Amino acid sequence: MITVGYYAAAEDAAGTARERLHTAATTIGELAAEICERHGEPLASIVTVSSFLVGESTTRDPAASLDEVTAIDVLPPFAGG
Repeated sequence: MITVGYYAAAEDAAGTARERLHTAATTIGELAAEICERHGEPLASIVTVSSFLVGESTTRDPAASLDEVTAIDVLPPFAGG
């Protein structure tokens, strides 16, 4: 089980700020594909340009491991930052 947080445009596209998922994903790329399939094109177009916050680290690496990760945040590009 993993908690996925959505911020800014990702929250609008997903229709929720946070959700808990039962997933077999082992990498960020696999999880990203799963949430894109779950929520459709509006979120998919945002996820492709987003970074992911895992603990205190931000990554865009789709091969990054989700071992022992219980929460991840989808961070789309923010205006002005």
